[in-house]
Amino acid sequence: MNTAGHSPETARRGLDLTPFRGLRYDPDRVGSLAAVTSPPYDVVVRPDGLHHLECADPYNIVRLILPQAGTPGARNAQAADTLHRWLSEGVLTADAEPGLYVYEQHDGEGLLQRGLIGALRVSDPAEGVVLPHEDVMPHVVADRAALMRATSANLEPLLLTYRGNGSTAATTVVVERTAAEPPLLSTTTEDGFSHRLWAVTDPADVAAVREDLAGHQALIADGHHRWATYRTLRAEHASPSPWDYGLVLLVDTARYPLRVRAIHRLLHGFPVADALSALKGRFRIRPMAVPLAEALAALADAACEGNAFLLAGDGSFHLVDRPDPELLARTVPADRPVAWRTLDATVLHATLLEHVWRIPEDSPDRIAYIHDTVATVEKAERDGGTAVLMHPVREEVVRDLARQGVTMPRKSTSFGPKPASGLVLRALDL
Repeated sequence: MNTAGHSPETARRGLDLTPFRGLRYDPDRVGSLAAVTSPPYDVVVRPDGLHHLECADPYNIVRLILPQAGTPGARNAQAADTLHRWLSEGVLTADAEPGLYVYEQHDGEGLLQRGLIGALRVSDPAEGVVLPHEDVMPHVVADRAALMRATSANLEPLLLTYRGNGSTAATTVVVERTAAEPPLLSTTTEDGFSHRLWAVTDPADVAAVREDLAGHQALIADGHHRWATYRTLRAEHASPSPWDYGLVLLVDTARYPLRVRAIHRLLHGFPVADALSALKGRFRIRPMAVPLAEALAALADAACEGNAFLLAGDGSFHLVDRPDPELLARTVPADRPVAWRTLDATVLHATLLEHVWRIPEDSPDRIAYIHDTVATVEKAERDGGTAVLMHPVREEVVRDLARQGVTMPRKSTSFGPKPASGLVLRALDL
């Protein structure tokens, strides 16, 4: 990684995005670029989605980001061995010179996203350069840190957003001009999204982008656990070192707004009947014998008036809203802004999970966090658990709370589209 040109003044002012030598699949060594990609590790629905990806191509990136073995140590060792083997076999190769990477996603239905992939200086929360908006689970951070230590690599970029200065800003000019050129790679994944990647290696362009971004702060849209992992690993190594930086995709949402979706909960071993029984007299409960789309529309309407959730898993839907105000006053912490206290995720975690259902939120054997709505309902019905479907939070609420230094409950939001994993990796020992 080339860190020449950055100064303490630039680093302190704002975002410090640096070029690196990307690791990329050799298209002649794999079945197709689409077949080796994956959603981010925490979006893969396991075990069904994991098995599907492993079968897509023997070199699918999921073998690195979600290695399968009997123990955590064995999984991480397997990922490291796999990465080293793919490097030695030429399946993955390093680009000849450091660069920033313009990345584009397009769904064919009007959604277009462009951003820059680079190695971002890892900053402390007190600097206010990178704003988190969600809490993290320590065991997930520990798991990701162990994998990064074993592989000495950033295997997938996290997603950051910032608000740019318009069409004449240097970063915008470089991104748009580069996207008009032939790409390094182009592929379409099975979800219908097309992906294209370009390298920005011209020193003048890189310098202009870095100077422009140095005046901005960013919001973590997706990847809070990986950012916390970067901070953990940076603290373990004497600076300066490659561990001072972490792989990110940076998107200007003034130009390319993201979609904000909810992350749902699956409560293992907790039947819907038990969940509803515990809510009687505390929330209004309305059974809904309608298709999923209609049930979600009813949830959206109810969420406009207050806290609302949709429970599923018994072949039907149950709209849960209008919580008892006395129950909320007794269970929701009062030392946070009103915008935080009234979040659905806050009420879910502080009131429902902790006090009503008594389910630990950091216990993976009791609760799973799933992005896909249909998959959440299907798994609940198949396993006899309860799906808790959420309504998404508005982006302005997320950003306002983050600027106040207030973090939302973990897995409160899902910003997208997320970058596909496997298009470009960063090895820390290059």
